[in-house]
Amino acid sequence: MRISTLILLLCIAIGFVFLSALGFWQVQRLAWKEALIARVEANRNSEPLPFDAMAERLQAGQDIEYRPVRVAGSFLHEYEAHFFVTQNGRPGYHVYTPLRRDNGQIVIVNRGFVPIEMKEVSKRSAGQITGRQEITGLARTAPAEKPNSFVPNNDLAKNIYYWKSLNQMLSQMPEKGGNAARFFVDAGPAPVPGGLPQGGATRISFPNSHLQYAATWFGLALTLLGVGGFFLRARAKAYKDKQLQSA
Repeated sequence: MRISTLILLLCIAIGFVFLSALGFWQVQRLAWKEALIARVEANRNSEPLPFDAMAERLQAGQDIEYRPVRVAGSFLHEYEAHFFVTQNGRPGYHVYTPLRRDNGQIVIVNRGFVPIEMKEVSKRSAGQITGRQEITGLARTAPAEKPNSFVPNNDLAKNIYYWKSLNQMLSQMPEKGGNAARFFVDAGPAPVPGGLPQGGATRISFPNSHLQYAATWFGLALTLLGVGGFFLRARAKAYKDKQLQSA
């Protein structure tokens, strides 16, 4: 067997193993994504828990993401933060407002979406509700750090956030948040005077194309075998014909 043929066989084998490995990796990712979606659905469809019970779950290391929770207190609107988002193709902000509970603890609540032109409180003063409020929403864990280097740094001077830094939001309060809860609450779609912020703005979307990706990689692996086999057969036939002609 010629050296070039051996090299070709080796390249085909390496390529087949590599493409197959990518296919099996996507199969594993598919199983992981389906388990994640099932867990989130189970969480969001569970009964709302009292706030202290949810905090105990978090402290115990249990999963609280997207679990319904109830909390009561008074909003501190003067310390609201604005997290930049797009909703249905429209730019705007999620309004994160501190809520002071009856025991003095601070909870940061995502009250919902406002269009970019409605960022200023003076344009939506009707929605700055006062007095004791009871909020039912979803618990959301706070990221420990910026997701990646492509995400801009938060602009605290302009009160615009590009990632949800709980510590930075609390740092803007005179008492630095004090005994603050270590997770957010996304308020549900309860009506608000003036219609803003629009509650129930939690995004729950987990793209799941891993099956298609797996089929693509496995298909490429089989294609490589087919093309490589055809080429090797053609080379073997040409070599055999050459031998017969020289005989």
